[in-house]
Amino acid sequence: MDNILVIILSATAIATVLNILFKRINLPTIIGYILTGFAIASFFNLRNNDSLTHIAEFGIVFLMFTIGLEFSLKHLLSMKRDVFVNGFLQVLLAGGIISLSAEYLFGMDRKSAIIVGYALALSSTAIVLKILNDTGTMHTIYGRKSLGILLFQDIAVIPILLMINIFSNQTSTLSSLLLETLISAVIILGLMYFIGKYLLNRFLSLVVWADTQEIFIASVLLLVVGASFLAHTFGFSYSLGAFLAGMMMSDTQYKHQIEADLVPFRDILLGLFFITVGMQIDIALIEKHYDWILVLLAAILAIKIGVVYLILAWRQGSRIALKTALALCQGGEFSLAVLALASSSSLLSQATAQVLIVTVVISMVLTPFILKNMQKIVNAITKEPNVGDFRIHSSGIKDHIIVCGYGKLGQEIVYRLKKMNVNYLVLEHDITLVKLGQSRGEPVYFGNAAEKIILKNAFVEDAKAVIIAINNEKKLILLCEVLKSFGTPIKIVAKASDFEEKKLLKALQIRHIVNEGREAAKALLKEAMEAS
Repeated sequence: MDNILVIILSATAIATVLNILFKRINLPTIIGYILTGFAIASFFNLRNNDSLTHIAEFGIVFLMFTIGLEFSLKHLLSMKRDVFVNGFLQVLLAGGIISLSAEYLFGMDRKSAIIVGYALALSSTAIVLKILNDTGTMHTIYGRKSLGILLFQDIAVIPILLMINIFSNQTSTLSSLLLETLISAVIILGLMYFIGKYLLNRFLSLVVWADTQEIFIASVLLLVVGASFLAHTFGFSYSLGAFLAGMMMSDTQYKHQIEADLVPFRDILLGLFFITVGMQIDIALIEKHYDWILVLLAAILAIKIGVVYLILAWRQGSRIALKTALALCQGGEFSLAVLALASSSSLLSQATAQVLIVTVVISMVLTPFILKNMQKIVNAITKEPNVGDFRIHSSGIKDHIIVCGYGKLGQEIVYRLKKMNVNYLVLEHDITLVKLGQSRGEPVYFGNAAEKIILKNAFVEDAKAVIIAINNEKKLILLCEVLKSFGTPIKIVAKASDFEEKKLLKALQIRHIVNEGREAAKALLKEAMEAS
């Protein structure tokens, strides 16, 4: 017990110090957690601790649950091309190329080569989605493409695990295994649909009626862990069950309270997951096989970047294709799980599995640096960005604030929204200001807010309010007219520079008007009186 407390205290202290230092030099906290894991594993000899790995896996579970909260079935179906076409092609082609390379260039047994190829075709859901969330790029086109492919990869884990069973199982036939998987899929989808449609709202309303926060949090944890366990029982991944649970709850009125309550659990467990990734870095193994590891790392990155780029370039253009390819070039947490299982099933030797696992971990460590410097990398390879890079793409954001304009006033509004921890996005027609906002990691998108399609893509009808932070009177009135033309009432908050502008806004029945002169006068008088 004392040893466990020492390990926990040491890990907490190291992670805290490293992340404070990394924050000061603007490095991702993920790297701090991974280095913490490496330090703890080296000092306490905890490498490959299965118990910690299983606990940490729930970080991915809660991440996928919160992603599921943003994607109802309707939104998922709107992404069907990104998930089922782009995702399928990425897994099929990347896995196939790596498998053939492993068999014919490295002399690996065919069954082993297939498992290795499709394990390495997977990318890191935990790292990529966390960084996309943190940087506000989840709702960009390349963010949506990345998410779609990652969702399919989570589904693809099922047939990959099935292949391991087929290749290592001498008792069951292929047809019986496929039939068993199909039946399991029908049962779990049916159960999720029935619970979501007929039981979930009633259950949550009873919990809310009890009016006790800890009961509410415990009930949500029960639903998340229960859905994950249910999926795992039927042979699917924990994270896929959590994603389906999130989708079930995305249309309930309790969605935002659920998300707010679970964020601390998600972030703590994700930190633990990244620590376990760091625990798998073996310096002795790297020193012994560094040449093979470097060759494998370069080959995996090149193949995965090339495949995603070719899939997307002809429809999305080279820049978006390259951004998505760079985001998904690493190995992932499911790659580690599949390789470990293949080794325990005697499909891979222990030494081969360890070299591949270390290669995947190094690729995961490189990912935050790649994503942080993505704009520089893409600019160095392709031409100056066009405005399409900065357009918002529909992906189901709700109950947010839309800020129209990112001038000095818009930037001040954004600063205050961030301090209040309010979900928001910004529409700006000046590409220079858009680049400025995105360089700060803020969700600023290019578009003329007076165009109805731009507002629809920003889910204006699901927004809490639209704040108009522009100084041009004609654009202000035009934007108000467009907003009033929607069938759904939209809360519009506008600034009037003078009495004439206020009259024009009142004529459009805008109820929330801030008089610039009056508010400035109040503030100046208040300061003057306080000074005296």
